[in-house]
Amino acid sequence: MSVFTCPVCGRPLELRERSFVCENSHSYDIAKSGYVNLLMSNQSGKRHGDDAAMVRSRRDFLDRGFYGPLLSGICEMLSGRLSTESCILDCGCGDCYYTAGLIGHLASEGVICSAAGIDISKDALKYAAKRRAGIALAVASAYKLPVAPRSCDLILNIFSPLALEEFSRVLKSGGLLLKVIPLERHLMGLKAAVYDVPYENPPEDTDIDGFECIERKQIKYTLSLPDNEAIMSLFMMTPYYYKTGEKDQKKLAVLDSLDTPAEFEIRLYKKIG
Repeated sequence: MSVFTCPVCGRPLELRERSFVCENSHSYDIAKSGYVNLLMSNQSGKRHGDDAAMVRSRRDFLDRGFYGPLLSGICEMLSGRLSTESCILDCGCGDCYYTAGLIGHLASEGVICSAAGIDISKDALKYAAKRRAGIALAVASAYKLPVAPRSCDLILNIFSPLALEEFSRVLKSGGLLLKVIPLERHLMGLKAAVYDVPYENPPEDTDIDGFECIERKQIKYTLSLPDNEAIMSLFMMTPYYYKTGEKDQKKLAVLDSLDTPAEFEIRLYKKIG
């Protein structure tokens, strides 16, 4: 039995060859690229997540290790907190860089967890399927998760919306929620190179209803980008690229290197009850 449930009737989905099937015979084929689409047509709306260019840029950037300190911080915070057969759900998983890294780290400690990732972007999941075998992947909305109640031990919420009601529903009692947010001066060097008046990110409240924050850790370092490819990959993987006019975009096209603060906060929460 998989971690996923049928988006029509809510019954558990069972993997049968290249399809997921529930006891009511609702069936969902696995795409050749390795994911299953569990997003109901009335949920999809107009936006289908990050497009191919944004996803490819993020993959290229992450593959060069520029956010390695953040991944290390996540692994360190979760080390010793999970056990074999724990279930990890990455909501807004993108290309599964963090999930794959965490699963590999836990395996090196002898902890073998099951993992699943959901994202509204099919393009993201195509790359996610290539990261690490064994991560179940589904096109789905974090606000209507095709996941059974109290079935997950850990939810990863990394630079993605906080779907609090659904997270509370699918986490076990005492389950963990790991949230990563950008701090106020994150990527200020990139913004200063593009905008005449760069702005700081707004602070985010720590409190989450129904959860206790049990650990916080800030990761701060200077991100040194050695070539224009890295600069443009970073820019194109952020929302700034699509909110910036062509004139300002061209400011980065001529840069051969760039230093910018990379500043994150990792917050670990425990579900109350």
